[in-house]
Order: sequence, then structure tokens, then C-alpha cells
Amino acid sequence: MIESPMLWIFVLAVIVLLFGGSKLPQLAKALGQSKRAFREGISEADEEARLEKGRGTEVSGQKSQLADVDDEQLFEEARRRATRVRAAETNRLEGERVVSDRPTDNPR
Repeated sequence: MIESPMLWIFVLAVIVLLFGGSKLPQLAKALGQSKRAFREGISEADEEARLEKGRGTEVSGQKSQLADVDDEQLFEEARRRATRVRAAETNRLEGERVVSDRPTDNPR
């Protein structure tokens, strides 16, 4: 990267010229806040990864329970859920039709 002290002085001078003396404290504060937010994000990602590892054992336990369920029971549950979804969709469409059939007060 930059090895010479003269280059560091030159870079600092350019920064001072670009941002001005009054903006440097604000710039440093924003840089510090960004660094802190980055660290918090990294720690949250590590925490989520740790929790996912813990959930992995729970999922494997659920797989064994799912293998014990009969295929016919699974098909019946799928039929019940599909019927509920169709009924909800029909009710929603009928509700929209009732709203659109109402006459408006201001004809165009």
C-alpha cells in the first residue's frame, strides 16, 4: 500500500483540501459509526449461523417423525389445505364482485 511518509502527508493534505477542516470531524464520526455497524452485522451473522447449527439437529428429528406418517394421511392433509385455499380465493373473488357491482354516486 502506501509506504512512504511523504505519501501519507500528501494523502492527508488532499483529504483536508477535499473535505475542509470543519467536515473532518463529521467524516471521522461517520467512519466510526460505519465501522461499528459493520462489526455488529458480522456478529449478528455469526449468531445466526450458530443458531442455524442448533436448528439442524431439530430438523433431523422432524424428518424421522415425518417418515412415520402414512402417505394417505399426507394426501388427505394436502386435499384439505387445497380446499381451504380454493374457498378463500372464491370468497375473495365474490367480495370483489360485490364491491364492483355497486353503483357509483358520480356517473362519468
